[in-house]
Amino acid sequence: MAIATNPDSRPANPNFSSGPCAKRPGFTLDALSGAMLGRSHRAKELKARLAEVIERSRAILGIPGHWKLGIVPASDTGAVEMALWSLLGARGVDVLAYESFGQGWATDVSKQLKLADARVLSAEYGALPDLAQVDFSRDVVFPWNGTTSGVRVRNGDWIAADRAGLTICDATSAAFAMALDWEKLDVVTWSWQKVLGGEAAHGMLALSPRAVERLLTYKPDRPLPKIFRLTSGGKLIEGIFKGETINTPSMLCVEDALDGLRWAESVGGLNGLIARSEANLRAVAEWVDRTPWVDFLADDPATRSCTSICLKIVAPWFTMLAPDGQAKAAKQLAGLLDKEGVAYDIGAYRDAPPGLRIWGGATVETADIAALLPWLDWAFDTVAREFAPAQAAE
Repeated sequence: MAIATNPDSRPANPNFSSGPCAKRPGFTLDALSGAMLGRSHRAKELKARLAEVIERSRAILGIPGHWKLGIVPASDTGAVEMALWSLLGARGVDVLAYESFGQGWATDVSKQLKLADARVLSAEYGALPDLAQVDFSRDVVFPWNGTTSGVRVRNGDWIAADRAGLTICDATSAAFAMALDWEKLDVVTWSWQKVLGGEAAHGMLALSPRAVERLLTYKPDRPLPKIFRLTSGGKLIEGIFKGETINTPSMLCVEDALDGLRWAESVGGLNGLIARSEANLRAVAEWVDRTPWVDFLADDPATRSCTSICLKIVAPWFTMLAPDGQAKAAKQLAGLLDKEGVAYDIGAYRDAPPGLRIWGGATVETADIAALLPWLDWAFDTVAREFAPAQAAE
């Protein structure tokens, strides 16, 4: 095994976390100088800022005009939970679980909501469930992109156009980096902290007319906390979709979201954002193709995520380690990169197989990805000298 030397160049921005994610290129705190702080979020000017986040998001993502789009509490998790608790129970439900968050929604459906007619279609990290088994006479809950597994659905072709149930899509690490098929979706959620690098705690909830109809015609047989309520007196709470948030938003975060959206427009809108993220994936893929010790966690190249790029270590000495040994070696590898200040927060998600997870969303520059890759080789060789000294000396 050749021992990599300490690389000469470093990423200009070493932030490769999968959430909160890197700020957009060129960001400084001066971008937030116009934030309306110390004011009521119900004031006319502040509601206008919140409404601007909604409308700019709608325009960039190409959300149909007849859909409802609102800002909700508790990031993407809050948006998904609001949808699950408010909409499910009218018919059976299929939940697709191929990473930790999808598994979390499956747990909520079966153990918290206790829905009697719930079916979980699971797959191991690195694979998708058999999409042909999904029954669209039922409601369907799924992540478009598995943030912790690096596996995505490529498009909405597998979703029935004449479906009877609703499709509820957790798109938090897909929105703004992948082309969502709005005609095949009914509920879509995301947060500000992912592809646009916004600050956390705020979620977005998009509802198709079919989802709104369900809200108006179905009343769940369970109490709904105020934070989950989308209707009142049998009518949709329209204010939620006009900037009248359920709870108090951070106007500093709102200003940051607007900055990210304006930047997105400046790089070509959705197409530009997708191109930036796909370029990051290509850079990693080219390196993986020539690097024997690493591979993608996603088995099928067509399903590899361009945002949460998950890698597994396939060196023979590593695969022969016990699970705790693998975890220790992978953690040490990520720790070396952190100590050198070249990559922060790129260890695999705690429930995923030991490895690396590099955020490749649109705010990450491909030049920084390219500068990082030699450091991965350096860190691997450094760890190998401790865990497999005989091989490292070859």
